[in-house]
Amino acid sequence: MKLTWQDKEDLGFELSEKYPDINPLTVRFTDLHKMIIELNDFSDDPKKSSEGILESIQMIWYEEWSENQ
Repeated sequence: MKLTWQDKEDLGFELSEKYPDINPLTVRFTDLHKMIIELNDFSDDPKKSSEGILESIQMIWYEEWSENQ
């Protein structure tokens, strides 16, 4: 399955799986962007992201992360 910026739920879940020990709220947006585009299933234009998209993905990742703490 190839993921795009619109697949926020899936991206948040993938990040929580790949980085289970990182508190998402400690990740800067520049680092979050890099982490997302480096996911194996990600296949969208890196330039199509925005602060709003990154914030949404970060919050979804945070929800997943906090449930496992």
